[in-house]
Amino acid sequence: MSGNREQFGSRIGFILAAAGSAVGIGNLVGFPVGAAKNGGGAFLVMYAIFVFAICLPVMLAEMSVGRHARKDPLGAYKSIAGNGTPWAIAGWLSIITPFMIAVFYLVITVWIFGYLFESVTGNLAALADPNTFGEFINSTSVFVYMAVVLGIVYLILQGGVKEGIERAAKLLMPALFVMLVLLVIFVLTRDNAMAGVAFYLIPDFSKINASVVNGALSQAFFSLSLGMGIMITYGSYINSRANIPGSAKLVALTDTAVAFTAGLMILPAIFSFNPDTDPAQLSESSISMIFTSLPKIFLALQASIGYVGASFVASVFFLLVFFAAITSLVSIFEVPVAALMDERDMSRRKALLLLGVLLVLLGVVCAASFGMSAFFTEFAAYAGSPKSFFDIVYDIFYDTILPLNGLLICIFVIYRWKKANFHSALSEGAEDYGRGWFAKYVDLSVGTFIPAILLVIFINTVALKYFGVALIG
Repeated sequence: MSGNREQFGSRIGFILAAAGSAVGIGNLVGFPVGAAKNGGGAFLVMYAIFVFAICLPVMLAEMSVGRHARKDPLGAYKSIAGNGTPWAIAGWLSIITPFMIAVFYLVITVWIFGYLFESVTGNLAALADPNTFGEFINSTSVFVYMAVVLGIVYLILQGGVKEGIERAAKLLMPALFVMLVLLVIFVLTRDNAMAGVAFYLIPDFSKINASVVNGALSQAFFSLSLGMGIMITYGSYINSRANIPGSAKLVALTDTAVAFTAGLMILPAIFSFNPDTDPAQLSESSISMIFTSLPKIFLALQASIGYVGASFVASVFFLLVFFAAITSLVSIFEVPVAALMDERDMSRRKALLLLGVLLVLLGVVCAASFGMSAFFTEFAAYAGSPKSFFDIVYDIFYDTILPLNGLLICIFVIYRWKKANFHSALSEGAEDYGRGWFAKYVDLSVGTFIPAILLVIFINTVALKYFGVALIG
């Protein structure tokens, strides 16, 4: 099917779709909280450096491989390296990984949609109750919300690249940006908000250590959707006239801007809506912030703007996070869909149906892993503690395999595809690319220190996650 390869209809459509995959829950909540706990402004500086010095070259490697091969990740590796190559293993990892990430991301998106529905229907006080989240995730209503979310994802992906993914991105991403800016403006006008701004932006370099540096790098790598096969797949949908280096820079800039702006929303909100909050006690978990802490913070707003006003602000926030989650989920799920279309010559409808059934089955299992089913709640144990099925999927496919996939694509483009071919692919549609220092830096970094850093992250993650031993930090 690669001969009639679907393509994005415009450069802005590709950029918004790629940015939609990158901008997710971690950007809107996890990043600002991580920044607050790890040096504030110093964390922001390190994050920005890592995005452009390490993550951007990896993104260029993935996009260029995708456009050159005009195939899904597995097809791209086999097309360039040849059939029967061991590099097919890297291709399979780049397909299985996003599918399994889609499984647990579906569950989180369902929770967000449920909280959005409850906020819109005026149940903010119930959401602020500490016991609500545990009761909610073990209720049968989760499966009703799951059906709605799956329906939205199906409708977007059924439309294909141009009429589905690109059209949704052009609608959802600008709406997300507008809601984010409006919430920031609202928050910054509240009493005591500037205390949160100062806490967020003034660097505390005394908190910088190996663990914080590793956290900033991991956040940057993961937030740009690297190692998931998304950028390879999306790269295969852009034409030969597109400027990949320029587009990748805009995607990285957009992702960083959203993360930074989200910090201007979350931290001042915490200081303003609930001045008694101790920043040192903030959870680093995005899940904890979204579903337990923030509803209480929003409810505290009723003292100044009333219950209806507080519910409206909460609704806008959950709609914002839901849009971010949907755009990410669509991008993640498109990877295995594209693989079935390419490798098995399936129609998009048939590929969606087959993978959708598997997604539902595994999604139900993950959703039942929080007490609904004892078997899946304590599915296994490692590093001295029991793990649910959800935990295992997250630990293996999100925390562990993503840096490995990034390592493999770097080695592949420089030592198998060869540096000259990589450079030539990036110059296509960007005639000035090879004339500056940036091209030399990309060639050097992708073949030397970036894979070394990703290898260290991978080894440290394996040691910490599965054996309880931290080699770094």
